[in-house]
Amino acid sequence: MPVTQFATKERYKYQNGFNNHLESEAIEGAIPTAQNSPQKPPYGLYAEKLSGTAFTAPRSENKQTWLYRILPSCAHPPYQPAPESRAAQEGAAPSNLRFIPNQLRWDPFDHNDSRDLDFVSGMRLVAGAGDVTLKQGIGMLVYAAGKSMDETAAYYSADGDLLIVPQEGDLDIRTEFGWLLVRPMEICVIPRGVKYQVRLSSGPARGYALELYQGHFALPELGPIGSNGLANARDFQAPVAHFDEDCGATASEGSRLFDVTVKLNNALFTTRQAHTPFDVVGWQGNYYPYKYDLGRFNTIGTISYDHPDPSIFTVLSAPSGVPGTAVADFVIFPPRWLVGEDTFRPPWYHRNTMSEFMGLICGGYDAKRGGAGGFVPGGASLHNVMSGHGPDADSHEGARSAELKPVKVGAGSCAFMFESCLMVGVTEWGLRTCKKVQEGYSEESWGGVKTHWARPAGKEVKSHLAE
Repeated sequence: MPVTQFATKERYKYQNGFNNHLESEAIEGAIPTAQNSPQKPPYGLYAEKLSGTAFTAPRSENKQTWLYRILPSCAHPPYQPAPESRAAQEGAAPSNLRFIPNQLRWDPFDHNDSRDLDFVSGMRLVAGAGDVTLKQGIGMLVYAAGKSMDETAAYYSADGDLLIVPQEGDLDIRTEFGWLLVRPMEICVIPRGVKYQVRLSSGPARGYALELYQGHFALPELGPIGSNGLANARDFQAPVAHFDEDCGATASEGSRLFDVTVKLNNALFTTRQAHTPFDVVGWQGNYYPYKYDLGRFNTIGTISYDHPDPSIFTVLSAPSGVPGTAVADFVIFPPRWLVGEDTFRPPWYHRNTMSEFMGLICGGYDAKRGGAGGFVPGGASLHNVMSGHGPDADSHEGARSAELKPVKVGAGSCAFMFESCLMVGVTEWGLRTCKKVQEGYSEESWGGVKTHWARPAGKEVKSHLAE
């Protein structure tokens, strides 16, 4: 059967909005009116509900979308373990993670072995926390891909929502809902259960990802900031409906076979079906993939004194059951003006109840040394719960003596952080196999911190015990 593609206007048309009820139809009239699942949906389509929350979740938190497709998702042979029964994420079980208090930093994760890997096979778990089977926790990942996924391949994760942060190379992502073109300095989120395929439109690709095993990402509350600032809902983009008409019901002559892979409890399973998974003619709901241009982030900062908490740089947040505490925050440090008076302007030294995994998309970061053995694009760092960290010695000395005039930092750069209230463990791949851990990171960064203490002349040390 010849393959015909349909779309609303062009391939990359988007709809704006975040967590809104959206709808899109590639053929007018594909979405039924008045009810979601009529006895006979338009054009002989099947109505299929995709739920991202429990049916009885509060209305404000309920996520669901109705898909109107040529054949339902259940029309496939049984899934079987993927070849060699290999785990999708090596060492992802909680018992295999190494929990250590030392500060860690990685050199850029390279492309040396990625030539024959696509987006799925080129993904590696660096660190994580929680238990996928209990829908609790997160996974912090990197990917390096040298080729596109096959046109007859699709993938979805039953484990969680995936936040993708490209660092090199454009990702041409086809989803059941339509197409997303995601470039460096953009991010996208693919919700749990949504099938997709990743093609490389500009050569090899590399980047970072965060898989959220519990809940969903939301925009952070703005509190006293007011109604505008940080990431605005209007700047998030969702795809429009786009489908293939390759729908042989059996593996008959002339029908293509499609390989669908699922990740369940960090193991891969696959099936081969005789119809495309990308056959959604129309959809309507509030559970869908989306992308965001980081250049649209409206940075907020001090205009008097003191360096504010990094929470003011939060793009997306996945809240926990504790108010004001996140299972995962996605935070960026884009170009911005610093004007604080009598202020140490880089991030202060601190120990945090949160775990912080940082990456660098491009340029340099004002609180960390770049160059060989430093913090450079494609690399990463991890500061676990209560592990002390802050500017390296050189950055501190420079900031301590800098002339405090208004200055714009980070021009041409963007660092980001995956921050979590969870204690994070490192996989064997992240700690040893990748061979990218920088030995002596903490000594090189803070071993040369100078002592500036000088006891004031004529001042005695007083003891309350003496009194």
